[in-house]
Amino acid sequence: MKELINKTPGVAIEKEMEKVSPFELKNRLIELADESIKKIAHTMLNAGRGNPNWIATLPREAFFTLGKFGIEECRRVMELPEGIAGIPQKAGIAQRFEQFLIDNADAPGIKLLKQTYNYMLMEHAVAPNELVHEWAESVVGDQYPVPDRILKYTETIVQDYLNQEMCDNNPPEGKFDLFATEGGTAAMCYIFDSLQENYLLNKGDSIALMVPVFTPYIEIPELDRYDFDVIKIRANQMTPDGLHTWQYSDKDIVKLRNPKIKALFVVNPSNPPSYTLAKETVERIVDVVKNYNPNLMIITDDVYGTFVPGFRSLMAELPDNTLCVYSFSKYFGATGWRLAVIALHENNIYDKMIAGLSRKRKADLNKRYGSLSINPESLKFIDRMVADSRQVALNHTAGLSLPQQMQMSLMAAFALLDKENNYKHKMWEIIKNRLKALWDNTGFTLVEDPLRAGYYSEIDMLVWAKKFYGDAFVEYLKKNYNPLDIVFRLAKETSLVVLNGGGFDGPEWSVRVSLANLNENDYVKIGQAIKQVLTEYATLWKTKK
Repeated sequence: MKELINKTPGVAIEKEMEKVSPFELKNRLIELADESIKKIAHTMLNAGRGNPNWIATLPREAFFTLGKFGIEECRRVMELPEGIAGIPQKAGIAQRFEQFLIDNADAPGIKLLKQTYNYMLMEHAVAPNELVHEWAESVVGDQYPVPDRILKYTETIVQDYLNQEMCDNNPPEGKFDLFATEGGTAAMCYIFDSLQENYLLNKGDSIALMVPVFTPYIEIPELDRYDFDVIKIRANQMTPDGLHTWQYSDKDIVKLRNPKIKALFVVNPSNPPSYTLAKETVERIVDVVKNYNPNLMIITDDVYGTFVPGFRSLMAELPDNTLCVYSFSKYFGATGWRLAVIALHENNIYDKMIAGLSRKRKADLNKRYGSLSINPESLKFIDRMVADSRQVALNHTAGLSLPQQMQMSLMAAFALLDKENNYKHKMWEIIKNRLKALWDNTGFTLVEDPLRAGYYSEIDMLVWAKKFYGDAFVEYLKKNYNPLDIVFRLAKETSLVVLNGGGFDGPEWSVRVSLANLNENDYVKIGQAIKQVLTEYATLWKTKK
């Protein structure tokens, strides 16, 4: 059994927790941190979860002001003293909305509402009454979502947003169909389920996973229902002086040429390292698809893309092959709203592969989706996902709620209309300053890298153990301590909660710090505490020597 100094929580606990997801481990760390608070006057600093401590105010203000208009429209139709009103009516609603904008010129968010209205009229020549009626019904939430996949004008404006943010204003030809979901987590569930339901992935199939990665992408394929054969492509590239670049080697990308690998799952920018794919890596993946594995399904989770200047998703480079998941949660501080979309190009390999299934499997699918269409074979894969999300039989009540879609529309519009990118540059500044505060106080060196998103930081303690004290010290740590000792020690001694990088299939001795959910001064304390832990290890090692 590995030796641990007296200050550690105990070998048994650490050994037991090695198998637990980092997000479950976090709860135990919080308990330890709470115990620490009772003993000493520390305030618990939880940098374990990536829930941002900011919100985008303007789209929320616009939403609540629009709510006032929606209620007025309902009361115009019917108003009873018992608190009962009607539902919005389409006839003349645009003219009434334009008057509302004038009458409420000083209301919070009214400018964004006006700009969004004008944007939709000028850029997309929408029918004014249809647009405003969709908005009024959305904000009061009086209907089921129709279309169930995503509302007509929500899709239009979110398509523009994705073209701007995920395709760097240079999208491929054609358009992306969107499915609005209850956050990125729901999108993940729907994708895994529908890929299997439609025989695009079958139990035991080979998939590739670019690691380190958000833990559900590791854990879901291991479930008995899927039991996928997972080939891991590791971000193990190092600089000549031994620092991580968090990029992927040629020999690993070449593995994707094997047609037995049916799908590639990637979080880009990565979680936890928080680096976007290098241009060379993207080019290699494009080459794999174009020349070796044309039916490779690529599922990319791009929630952190807005934190990288000039970000360009795989959906822009390989639109036919790529399913993109984008969540509004991080950039807009909206995890509680549960807002995300799945984007799939109108011309894609998923539909083509379903069309090429065996007669028996087609018959099975026709039976499954037969209640939705007299010609179920013609159903697009993305519409099959919508149906699968409600066990098909409840497809008529599928879809993201109307108020959620309205808030999503306003967030997308806010980003589209911020021509000076003031919000984006301030976001980048906040993250960059927190990252600097963390690393300046660890005593470690953070090399400038344009591919870094910086939403998280993964710190490999063995890299710095080697640089400061040499290989002998590294071997001492490996021999005498459990990798989880660092996160337990930080929680118990300093009331700091960080996650173990090994739980994300990163280096075992790394720690993952979220730069999103604490203030800049807090990262000074976290950096100092991480440095202190390494110094304590080294002091004991020198004493034993």
